[in-house]
Amino acid sequence: MAFRNDFRIVQNKSKAAAWLVSNCNGRSGRDEIVKHLQKHLRRYELTVDIYGYCGPYKCPRELMYSCLNMLGQKYYFYLSFENSFAEDYVTEKLLTALNHNMIPIVYGGADYSRFLPPNTYLDALQMKPQELANTIAQLITTPEQYGQYFWWKSQYTYAHPQTMDTVCAVCAALNNKTMMETRTVYDDFRIWWNPSYRKRCNSS
Repeated sequence: MAFRNDFRIVQNKSKAAAWLVSNCNGRSGRDEIVKHLQKHLRRYELTVDIYGYCGPYKCPRELMYSCLNMLGQKYYFYLSFENSFAEDYVTEKLLTALNHNMIPIVYGGADYSRFLPPNTYLDALQMKPQELANTIAQLITTPEQYGQYFWWKSQYTYAHPQTMDTVCAVCAALNNKTMMETRTVYDDFRIWWNPSYRKRCNSS
C-alpha cells in the first residue's frame, strides 16, 4: 500500500518538542542531554518544553488524557527518554508519542528497532545534541519529510494487550501439573533471568 502524507498531522503544530517527566534525577544522564539539546535548539529559536514535576509546565494526573491530546496537537516531537539503561527496558513514554502523532526521540538501553518500524523515530543515543537539533529544525520546516515518519499508520496499528489473554496464560501455567511438580533452584536469580546482566545493564 502506497503511503500518502497526511498533512493534517502537522497543521496545528507550532512547538518543537515536549518532555513529560517527574523523575528529575534519572540515572541515564538524560537531563544533561536535554540541556545540551536546548542550547543547540536556541539557534533556531526552538525549545524543549518540560512538563510535570521537573519543569515549568504542568500536566495534572487527573487531566492527563486531555493534556496528552494537547501535546499531540501542538508539538512535533516528544522526548521518550528512559531514566535508566537496561536491555529491553521500554516504558509508556514511547507509546505516548506514537498515540498522539508526535515523532518520538528515544534515549535508552533498548534496541529500538525491535519495538518500532524503521524510520519512525530519532535516537538521541546515536546522534550528538547538535545533530539532533539540526534534524529537528529541518523536519519542522519540511512538512513533507516530517510526515514520512508516520508512514507506519497505513500499515500498522497499536492495540492494548488483552488482559484476559494474559490471565488465562497464567491460569493455564498454574494448572499444568508437570510444570508445577518440577522443582528447580537458582542460586543467583538475576543472572538466571538475564545471563548477560553485567554487560547489558548500565545505570551510569
